[in-house]
Amino acid sequence: MNKQQITILGSTGSIGLSTLDVVARQPERFSVYALTAYRNVERMEAQCLQYRPRVAVMGEPEAAESLRDRLAAAGCETKVRGGMEALVEVCRAPEVDAVMAAIVGAAGLLPTLAAAEHGKRVLLANKEALVMSGALLMDAVGRSGARLLPIDSEHNAIFQCLPNGYTCADPVSPHGASRIWLTASGGPFRERSLETFGEITPDEACAHPNWDMGRKISVDSATMMNKGLELVEACWLFAVPPSSIQVVLHPQSIVHSMVAYEDGSVLAQMGNPDMRTPIAHALAWPERMSSGVQALDLLSMGALEFSEPCETRYPALRLAQRALEKGGTATAVLNAANEVAVDAFLAGELAFDAIPALIEATLEGVEAEPAGTLEVVLGADARARAHARDWLDMRRREAV
Repeated sequence: MNKQQITILGSTGSIGLSTLDVVARQPERFSVYALTAYRNVERMEAQCLQYRPRVAVMGEPEAAESLRDRLAAAGCETKVRGGMEALVEVCRAPEVDAVMAAIVGAAGLLPTLAAAEHGKRVLLANKEALVMSGALLMDAVGRSGARLLPIDSEHNAIFQCLPNGYTCADPVSPHGASRIWLTASGGPFRERSLETFGEITPDEACAHPNWDMGRKISVDSATMMNKGLELVEACWLFAVPPSSIQVVLHPQSIVHSMVAYEDGSVLAQMGNPDMRTPIAHALAWPERMSSGVQALDLLSMGALEFSEPCETRYPALRLAQRALEKGGTATAVLNAANEVAVDAFLAGELAFDAIPALIEATLEGVEAEPAGTLEVVLGADARARAHARDWLDMRRREAV
């Protein structure tokens, strides 16, 4: 068996660490071609010394220079590069078989598109690539023959519940599927009093009860914007309208999502909440391999709960639905506004309960247009960020 050469975008984040853990368990199947990160030099140095990738890419030029010096001093021959052009190159390199797209946010769009355009196996953990430019990414996959496999636990679960031979971007209805159930834990504030949402701190919002995630994704889970983005993503991955997807609260995070069929059957994918399961599934597909995840003990689980999310508690779901209804670049605007809002919240510049207000104001203030080209999508992203920052500035002036 020839080893698969893998590029891991965002190797120092939680998905990247889990991917490396799975890869390390299968040294006869996989080798690391490139690792990338933004500025975590210390962790990247340790990864380079352990996995000896051919290339390491840092987003910050200063971080790239520091890593280059450290690796040279350690006698490591990994080539160090910096910037977006280098990120794109390690995704389209001829030697690369698969790309784990795990950069958080809009920064992952260009390298993910490059992997799709060059026919790679794209392991999609960066939901923003589909949220911003679903039509462009799916078109690239179709033209190049790339294989797109979802990594988000929910979308991977849906994929596993569809028949063998199903290909992402194909409509699910010809396969007998009638409805998708997209599960959500509800985050850390599922039962917290709404009157106290303005007092929520970044540390509280980042303390997810079930999953170990980065701070941005943890905040998205707390607001449930992550589920709004996943709703958009699911529409593209499985070629279904939003009306065919139902979000359901499931606080145990054991059932990762479900697919209902015309004959009344509902298939669910279950497992302990550990991202190594979907990662191992996508890396080995269509085979199965060990992920290092402990097997689910059905006898010790207790009750599994399901309920409908409250719109008052989770307005992000309504905002995602509105962006889908607007179409075109509206979902790119949604994503950009959310990134600005989360950054401001984590920096102590915006209250937790004001995050939806910023996003809604940006959705209303930036006109959507057909997302026909990458330039149009990036332009909408830039306008949305500018509008969101102007909104923040106005709020600051009003508060003085």
